Amino acid sequence: QVQLVESGGGLVQPGGSLRLSCAASGSIFSIYAMGWYRQAPGKQRELVAVITSGGSTNYADSVKGRFTISRDNAKNTLNLQMNSLKPEDTAVYYCNANIQRLDDTFVRVYWGQGTQVTVSS
Repeated sequence: QVQLVESGGGLVQPGGSLRLSCAASGSIFSIYAMGWYRQAPGKQRELVAVITSGGSTNYADSVKGRFTISRDNAKNTLNLQMNSLKPEDTAVYYCNANIQRLDDTFVRVYWGQGTQVTVSS
C-alpha cells in the first residue's frame, strides 16, 4: 500500500506565500517523477509543476517565476513553494507520484487527497 499525504494549504492574501508538502509512505521501492496539479471549481485538473527523480523541473506558464517545486528523495517528500500568489491560484492542489512498490514490477500513478489553497483579500 502506498499513500500520498499533502499538507500546507490554507487562506492567504494576494501577494502572499504558501508552502505545500507531500509525503509518500508505504511499501515503496522507487519514486520516479512527482508533480503538483490543481483543480479550480468548474475547471479541469491542470498540471502546475513536475520534477523528475534527477531534479529536472517543468512548470505551467501561469506559475513560472512564482512557484518552485522541490523534492527530498531520501525522505520521499515533495514540496511546492508558492510566492506572489494570485486569486486565480485558488484551487485544490493535488500531489502526484509515479511509484514502483516493493511487491510490484510496474510503475503506477498515485494521488494525494488534495489540499485547498484560497487566495483572497
